[in-house]
This record gives sequence, C-alpha cells and structure tokens, in this order.
Amino acid sequence: MSTSTQGVTPYYFVPEPSRHPITAVFGLFWMIVGAASWMNGFGWGKWALLFGVLWWLGVLFQWFRDAAHESEAGLNSRRIDVSYRWGMSWFIFSEVMFFGAFFTALWWGRAHSVPELGNLEHAILWPDFKAVWPSVAAGATGSPGDIIEPFSTVGPFWLPTINTALLLTSGVTLTIAHHALLANNRGKTIAFMWVTVLLGLTFLCVQGYEYYHLYTELNLKLDSGIYGSTFFMLTGFHGFHVFVGMVTLFFITMRLQAGHFSPQHHFGLEGAAWYWHFVDVVWLGLYILVYWM
Repeated sequence: MSTSTQGVTPYYFVPEPSRHPITAVFGLFWMIVGAASWMNGFGWGKWALLFGVLWWLGVLFQWFRDAAHESEAGLNSRRIDVSYRWGMSWFIFSEVMFFGAFFTALWWGRAHSVPELGNLEHAILWPDFKAVWPSVAAGATGSPGDIIEPFSTVGPFWLPTINTALLLTSGVTLTIAHHALLANNRGKTIAFMWVTVLLGLTFLCVQGYEYYHLYTELNLKLDSGIYGSTFFMLTGFHGFHVFVGMVTLFFITMRLQAGHFSPQHHFGLEGAAWYWHFVDVVWLGLYILVYWM
C-alpha cells in the first residue's frame, strides 16, 4: 500500500498491486460455469454456482475492507474524494437509465402495443379482444390468443401505500443521521442509521408478503401478459435495489460503530444516502404509474 510523503496526503493515491481483481474473476468464472451447467441439467452446476458466489462475496468483503482501511489511514486526498463523488454520480445516472428503460416499456405497452392490438387491422384475427389496459375487462382475455391465465390487477391499498410510507420515513431518518454526523453526534447518527436499516428490511418483508398474495390469490405472475412482466420487472428490480441499499447502509452503520467517518470525512455515508434517496424517488414514480394508473 502506498503511503504519503512526510505526513502529507498524496495528490492521488495509487495502491500497490492487488490480488483482488484476479481472485474476483475466479469466483465469477465458477458462477458462470455453474449457472450454465445447472440450466443444462448438470446436477453439480448448482454447487459450482454456490461456490462461485461464496468465493466472490468473500473477495468483495476483503476488497472493501482494504479500501476502508486506506480511507481511514488518510490516504485519500480531496482529489480522491471528488473522484468518488463523480463515480457515484455516474453510477446513479446509469441506474436512472436502467429504470427509465422499464418505465418506457410500461408506457409503450399502455400507449401503443395494447391499442394497436385493438385496431381494425387486428380485429379480424381477434374479434373479441378489447384494447383496454391491462387486458382484463368484461368480455376480454389476458391476451389475444387466450394463452394467459385470468388474473386480477393490484391497486395501491394497502401494502404498496404502507411501503411508500416506510421508504419515505427511511429517507427522513437517513437525513437525520447524516446531519447528526455533521454535528459530530455519533450516538444519534448510529441510532437513526439502525432505524433506516430496519425500515428497509421491513419494506422487503412487506413486498415479499405482497408477492405471495399476488401469486396465490390474484394469480398475477411474471407471465401474466405485458402487465405482469412490466409489474414484476419494475417492482422486483426496485426491491433488489432496496436490498443492496439496505446492505450498504448496514455496513456503513457497522463502520460508524467501529469509529469510522468524521464530520469532515464521510463520503461512504453520503454515497449510500444518495443511492437510498434515488431508490426512494424511483419508488414514488413506480407507486404512481404502476399502482395508481
């Protein structure tokens, strides 16, 4: 690991050669081989996949630990801090584009695909089909070819609304924690960080229960036409992002308890907060466009 000269933080910290990239590739290799083998009927594939995942997670833990030690050792200058901020900004921008693609798919299905299936050109092929979103109405089927099982749609009450309240509240508690750290009140910061993590975990539990209800009682599944596919792609990927954000906040909280971060140096918490607020905003758009409209 490089060190600063005469106690001065280097202009740009360059770490020593690391084993982490090649060992991470080794884990990814077994993840890919295992997944491909499992899908093609080889029983050992699932164990190879599990080995690859565990190996990869172990490498990530060591890699992140070393990065945290470098930060706490004072090796990251202001220039490094700025590069972290730009990196996180571009990462969140890529996530905006990711969700933008799914929101566009939802809009295209509602505004173009379904109406076009009900025009005069298609009326000869599917005379009984009604071009209504989400293809569930009196006298209509889930698809023109009648190949999709009947299903019911889901509204905003009450589980989605409860989850909206949970996420909005978590955004408030995270902001309180951030401002508490700026005021050098570490105890308050840790307390509200734990509240934020628990709110994120509760959100995931509520969403899991909602999925169970949709599958067992409404028969709404991923293959329930374009409505089912866009619904589960949007809500499912958002839930995955909530999980990633919750895990990130958990480790940030553990670092806070270990004495890491200060009012002047805490981009780890700031970056996690940016990501969490992004997840909140995506959910608000999802809550309105998917559940209400």
